[in-house]
Amino acid sequence: MSNKLQQNKSSNLLILLFLCCMAFVVLYPIFVVLMNSFKGRFFISSQPFTLPSLDPDNLTFVGGENYTSGIEKTSFFSAFGYSLWITIMSVVGILLLSSMMAWYITRVKNKVTSAIYYTLIFSMIVPFQMVMFTMSKMANMLHLDNPIGIIFVYVGFGSGMSTFMYAGFIKSIPVSLEEAAMIDGATPPQTFRHVILPMLKSPAITIGILEIMWVWNDYLLPYLTIGTDYRTIPIAIQYLRGGYGSVDMGAMMAMLVLAMVPVIIFYIACQKHIIRGVLAGAVKG
Repeated sequence: MSNKLQQNKSSNLLILLFLCCMAFVVLYPIFVVLMNSFKGRFFISSQPFTLPSLDPDNLTFVGGENYTSGIEKTSFFSAFGYSLWITIMSVVGILLLSSMMAWYITRVKNKVTSAIYYTLIFSMIVPFQMVMFTMSKMANMLHLDNPIGIIFVYVGFGSGMSTFMYAGFIKSIPVSLEEAAMIDGATPPQTFRHVILPMLKSPAITIGILEIMWVWNDYLLPYLTIGTDYRTIPIAIQYLRGGYGSVDMGAMMAMLVLAMVPVIIFYIACQKHIIRGVLAGAVKG
């Protein structure tokens, strides 16, 4: 018994050491970006892994100068507003529309719903690079090349994975709950609103986190669709690159830190629902 207990302690210690190493690998790049956001631009290239000195006579530490410079050069608050608007509206649209679609194609079994489901699954396989030029041309023809129109583009691209995850969870919900609501006189929209939707909290938060991280950090789709007229944060940060390959590394590092903060806060606030939602979406019907 004592040998078995000792083996369990040894295995737990190895697992802990492995997880600590993985945490270091994940967090160290973020720490490097944060550290370099307080350095002078020339020291970032020559001493990227050296801590900035707080000595007043040492020029490596510039305080908040990079942040003020980056905010001014990128019009950060304008870019933040566009990114926030596009992200919130796109994610809300994806969560609401894909949940309704998943409920319908899960409960209504026919060739049409099967075709819709497998088309959405296929859309998860096709790389974005294969359709990006056709998509940007269609967005231009349909006048979707603006902060409102791009929301429809994001809803279309994001509905495949979200519908797939919602459908896996809805299959585990007993149909008898919906039948009881309909016997009480509830219409299908009322059944979805009062019975199904409250039960989708865990997968909705999981899908929301994944979609927020995608939309918020996306560079290519906004650049192709709305261009530089309405700069989101990734596009604004890219314009810190000057002519002849010059880059204001200090301002870029500072803006990367500011871009990460909202997603990190949201992720920390909702992290307890992630595993629960992933496991719920993996239930077989």
